[in-house]
Amino acid sequence: MKKLAFSVLLSVATVFALNAQTSSIEFEEYTLDNGLHVILHQDNSTPIVTVNIMYHVGSKNERPDRTGFAHFFEHLMFEGSENIARGEFSEIVERAGGVLNAWTSFDITNYFVLLPSNQLELGLWLESERLLHAVVDSIGIATQKSVVTEEMSQTRDNRPYGRLLTETIKRAFSEHPYQWDVLGAADHIWAAEDHEFEEFHKMFYVPNNAVLVVTGDIDKEETKRLIDKYYSDIPAGTQEIYRPNIIEPALTSELRDTVHDNIQLPAVIHAYRIPAMGEDDFYAVEMLGTALSGGQSSRLYRELVDEQQLALTVQAIPLPMEDPGLFIIFALPNMGVDILELEAAIDAEVAKIASEKVCEREMQKLYNQYESRLLGGNTTMAGRASALANYHIIHGDANLINTEIERYMAVQPADLLNAAQKYFSPERRVVIHYLPAVQ
Repeated sequence: MKKLAFSVLLSVATVFALNAQTSSIEFEEYTLDNGLHVILHQDNSTPIVTVNIMYHVGSKNERPDRTGFAHFFEHLMFEGSENIARGEFSEIVERAGGVLNAWTSFDITNYFVLLPSNQLELGLWLESERLLHAVVDSIGIATQKSVVTEEMSQTRDNRPYGRLLTETIKRAFSEHPYQWDVLGAADHIWAAEDHEFEEFHKMFYVPNNAVLVVTGDIDKEETKRLIDKYYSDIPAGTQEIYRPNIIEPALTSELRDTVHDNIQLPAVIHAYRIPAMGEDDFYAVEMLGTALSGGQSSRLYRELVDEQQLALTVQAIPLPMEDPGLFIIFALPNMGVDILELEAAIDAEVAKIASEKVCEREMQKLYNQYESRLLGGNTTMAGRASALANYHIIHGDANLINTEIERYMAVQPADLLNAAQKYFSPERRVVIHYLPAVQ
């Protein structure tokens, strides 16, 4: 019954939040003496709160011979604490009528609990326990080694096209740690000793490497009191936090390769180097991705799938990263279509967007899509919490939750044309023909 009632509350909250998006999202932020940055967003329209803590650590903070540690800790941090029995973290949240989740990227790791507002103190206590008293011991490490390596097998290594991103990034990056995927390598996880996990935890999972965001039905002064109660005594980390400053060498010529995997249909992949999140050109590049494959009326889909019927599917996907990342085009050929014919058709569409400005009508469509996407992402308390945390950690400016839309609206057709010409040249890309394994 609690779960049903809470689901109803979530639906009501979404309606209220949609109506509220006509105005700015107001928030307050401050930093504790131990370095923990705190952001509070009060919205009393529904009795729901989100407690979100984001750590500035992802797969790029790992050693080349010990990949997968950040994702490993996404799991390990649910093992329990000195005051929470092993395996009970999730049960405590569910008994209180809440939900929880976590995720890891190349740059960050995020944990959140979504609870009825009368359980705010519980949520703050749970995350403080995870920060201060997380259990990193041989039992939990051994358990999670099995869990995460099985996840690698099921979701990546033994899944059709599951290694597509892995095979792409390891060719697109030769120096930067973006060259390995977030899940990492199973042999690295199995080979790591307990003390290595303990050292990783001690460096990265500290207040001065995190931001705590509380959104929803709160009283800000009472919330500050609770945050002070549970977080102010947590000691700051004393180590210098590892931040890779590796600059990936520029691609000066096209890199081509063939990969064979356990798949039925071949695929073609083009990966272009693009700017980091927040750079001026990034907004134009991301909008180019939407112009090329954002829905069935987009250029690539309309031309390759509908008109020429060369592809079953085609996608253009910018990967937003803290350091310069990738723009990936992926396509599956239709039955009987040669992969080289499909590739030539993709090149023709990319060349077209790099040779002529988009029209006013298409530009307005892009503006509408990004306005809907950005505002829609902030319709839930969890979405706002994650956005505020991400904007603070990656950009150092949480107020981008209100102003980043202006960066997209400022992009002009000439900016799209310049970005396409600058970043979508064959000399700046990796091409992979992803083929069925030879029997």
